[in-house]
Amino acid sequence: MMPQIVFLPHEVHCPEGRVVEAETGESILEAALRNDIEIEHACEMSCACTTCHVIVRDGFDSLEPSDELEDDMLDKAWGLEPESRLSCQARVGTEDLVVEIPRYTINQVSEQH
Repeated sequence: MMPQIVFLPHEVHCPEGRVVEAETGESILEAALRNDIEIEHACEMSCACTTCHVIVRDGFDSLEPSDELEDDMLDKAWGLEPESRLSCQARVGTEDLVVEIPRYTINQVSEQH
């Protein structure tokens, strides 16, 4: 059985929340985009920005650990939490995940000023 990702409600990307099937080894972002959840990804998934930052509320320990490059990027993310990951880098394991898309990205924060 394929692992599932539960995306918690987000007013722009998935107001009702969504449950999607994911393939082991694909990134959280790839699973989201394949299911029309348009998480922002300004650097085209090259781990060079923080626009695809998500918070993994459940199943965090089933993900492969982040590498140094991702950790450096996450340090710049708005609203960083211990379970924060870049969704372009976080690969789905065999367990279900619960993912929160933060209300703001660093891009949106800078656009509002």
